[in-house]
Amino acid sequence: MLAIRAALDPAAGGLLAEHVLRELSIEAGAAVAGVWPFRDEIDLRPLWHVLHARGHPVLLPETTPPGHPLLFRQWHPDCVMIREKFGTFRPHGEPARPDVIFVPFLAFDRTGHRLGYGGGYYDRTLAAHPTVPAVGFGYAALEVPQVPAGPYDRRLEMIFTERGKEAVLF
Repeated sequence: MLAIRAALDPAAGGLLAEHVLRELSIEAGAAVAGVWPFRDEIDLRPLWHVLHARGHPVLLPETTPPGHPLLFRQWHPDCVMIREKFGTFRPHGEPARPDVIFVPFLAFDRTGHRLGYGGGYYDRTLAAHPTVPAVGFGYAALEVPQVPAGPYDRRLEMIFTERGKEAVLF
């Protein structure tokens, strides 16, 4: 899946952002947690800019020590970004609680399961926020017939790709 993703265009995030803005209802002022693009991930920075301009607090994760859920900190276009251990970036500031969590994937299936990088960060994060909607995002080419899932894997309520809404499970 890493090789497939490496061959895809991160700029497809602009298309994905258009689908999210048209098809996902986010309550006014809701804090939206996302990610800064990592490696070859689809780039959702266009979405974060639009949501920020619309008055939504945009939160980006801090990579915590292994075994802990992610912390989210508020981002804005002029904020200072701090480089983290896996080459990711996060904003400086106080932790904040999300109302919606956008979750990246390395693979997904139509039942709402996702495959991440294997560190369990999002599994622990979603478990720490059981009532917060989890919206998966990534490339359509990363769809597989079935993602192996265990008892602690939470299904995503919705999945978006550059093709649009791929699955709605709530």
